[in-house]
Amino acid sequence: MGFMDLIDQANAIVWGPPLMILLLGVGIILTVTTGFFQFRHFGWIMKKTFGNMMSKAGGGEGTISPWEAVTVAVGGAVGAGNIGGVASAIAVGGPGAVFWMWICALVGMLTKCAEVSLALHYREPDIWGDRYIGGPTYYMQKGLGQEKGWGALYKIPAIIFGGGLFIAFFLTMQCYNTAEAINSTFPSIGMVPVAVVYSAMVYVIVWGGLKSVASYAGKLVPFMCILYTVFALFIIFRNIGELPGAFALIFTNAFTGTAATGGFAGAAVAVVIQQGLKRALYSNEAGWGSSPMVHATAIVDHPIEQGLWGCFEVFVDTIIVCSMTALTIITTGLWSSGLAGASLTLAAFESGIGYVGRVIIAVCTFLFALTTSTGWYTYYDTLTRHAFGEDTPIRRTLVFLIKATYALPGFLTVFLTMNSGFGSSRVWAIVDLSTGVPTFANLFAMLFLMKKFLELMKDYKARYMGIGEVDPEFVIWYEDKKKLAAK
Repeated sequence: MGFMDLIDQANAIVWGPPLMILLLGVGIILTVTTGFFQFRHFGWIMKKTFGNMMSKAGGGEGTISPWEAVTVAVGGAVGAGNIGGVASAIAVGGPGAVFWMWICALVGMLTKCAEVSLALHYREPDIWGDRYIGGPTYYMQKGLGQEKGWGALYKIPAIIFGGGLFIAFFLTMQCYNTAEAINSTFPSIGMVPVAVVYSAMVYVIVWGGLKSVASYAGKLVPFMCILYTVFALFIIFRNIGELPGAFALIFTNAFTGTAATGGFAGAAVAVVIQQGLKRALYSNEAGWGSSPMVHATAIVDHPIEQGLWGCFEVFVDTIIVCSMTALTIITTGLWSSGLAGASLTLAAFESGIGYVGRVIIAVCTFLFALTTSTGWYTYYDTLTRHAFGEDTPIRRTLVFLIKATYALPGFLTVFLTMNSGFGSSRVWAIVDLSTGVPTFANLFAMLFLMKKFLELMKDYKARYMGIGEVDPEFVIWYEDKKKLAAK
């Protein structure tokens, strides 16, 4: 049995019914127990996020503004998943996969809200004093280990989470997707020079740390999302007559599967659901546990305040950006062409607006991937800092090595796929594993901490929305609770 056979078997286990049920189930439970908060109070969410996105940070403690935190998180999420991932889902599962992406996103808005809020509640200032840090490993340690009395057993899901996430450190799609897209558009450049430039830019941005990443994301993320959406809408409106049929395919194929047509091999319902959930998770990261690590640094007065930005993040990523990709591919009729990944999206845009469409996708792929790579640097930095909590030489060395070698694995992935027959489909298989493993551990922990999130939500609604009575004894921040207990 070869290495990839083991990866395929592992994916079959990880991405079996338990994870899919857990992924949708946690979101559904949170949606129901909060009274369908993301739907009933959608206006409030948009008012407190989109309506305030240019506002300066308010009160509270933290490192960067809520807007900077969400742009790093959105930048980390909006990337290969939106351009290549959506296309791959449609190429394998058919148009029906888009429906399951939407369902995953709609309930995932509350999942993301919960994991972000928990990350804020259990966060702490780093011992070096340069930033606040938090995330799944922190709420596993404090929520499960201390509050729930698990003791050292919290380390089991924490190690699974961190180990799974670090798979993507060593083998990542961002640099490869960028090099492939640029090379297919400008063949004379070549993939290696693109990989060199891309890696150099990653180093320039991450070397300044979190504030450098946040500053870059805050400027670029809105621009690239608007640019991509505008051109996608242009193509969709050019094919407006195909739009009703596109929606019909999405909704009918979601429950019937998709028959073989053109270069499309056909897909059973189970494959349709699986592809939709896989690529939705890879795109919006709701339940993955990744973006809460940067959200935890935000300057806010209440954890739910930043949790609302988590809702906004999922909405923008999947309901808007991913939908633009999907509808462009389906309305142009290229979904059954036999193409897949970024090549399919490139072809759809070129079909819609000519060669300039291919250029636009190539540029967007570069920008999207760059924000993803730089955003994810903060996640690995956080995991390393937490794993080696005390200020020791090994901690300082490892944090430095993460920064110094960060762009190298992506660069080497380009060589691996070009020269060894290790194709992009195999890389995607490993990416799926690096997505599923930490998500399972994170959602498992969230099940036990759901009560804490609901308490935070109840307090927020009473304090800021005038719903219910404020409990003057309620402690918003876990570290404050520890201080009170020590008195």
